[in-house]
Amino acid sequence: MQDTLGQQAYGRLEEMIVTQALPPGAILSEAVLGRKLGFGRTPIREALQRLERDGLVAILPRRGVVVTEINLGHHLKLLETRRELERLVARNAARRASPAQRQRMRDLAEEIIAAAAADDGMAFTRAGREFHSLPVEAADNGYAEAALGLLHGLSRRFWHAYYRDHAVLTEAAAVHVDRLRAIASGDPDAAAAASDRVMDYLEAFARSTLNFDTRRSA
Repeated sequence: MQDTLGQQAYGRLEEMIVTQALPPGAILSEAVLGRKLGFGRTPIREALQRLERDGLVAILPRRGVVVTEINLGHHLKLLETRRELERLVARNAARRASPAQRQRMRDLAEEIIAAAAADDGMAFTRAGREFHSLPVEAADNGYAEAALGLLHGLSRRFWHAYYRDHAVLTEAAAVHVDRLRAIASGDPDAAAAASDRVMDYLEAFARSTLNFDTRRSA
């Protein structure tokens, strides 16, 4: 199914915010974004409303649309929530994934390894979007999907903001690939354990940024 214009605009804007082409604190204009991206005002407005639900922008009376700040304390609470939901998703995806989804997980694992080996942070971040979405799709639980949809964009933005100074891509790739392969193997217990290792890694990564940039993590 072809994406609607609103979905296309959302995808473009979400990546721009996650990669900080639109940085925290930036004030956004529907008209300017529409001209820049080639969309009309309605798709841009739909995209911004969805991004507000994701916590990536705030729509403020008389100020317009502002990209939200990055906050370490909030992010650690986000990871607490993600840990429980991701474990559930990993177990269910291991049970329910189709053969095509399992193969795509294996292929995506190789893409993540390649991005890390090339030290290509942008490719790694983009692969992260499917790393998040593919197990959720395979788990076939709309409630978990809705909840995680509010967390994944914020998680990728935090990662992209700090990975250059606080992560080694090959180490990050290893734990992410283990989760994909465990789910693809069809072992719910192994998938849940691998999911917890990803969250352990991400929590340690987040805590390593403490005091690195007090303007963004205060």
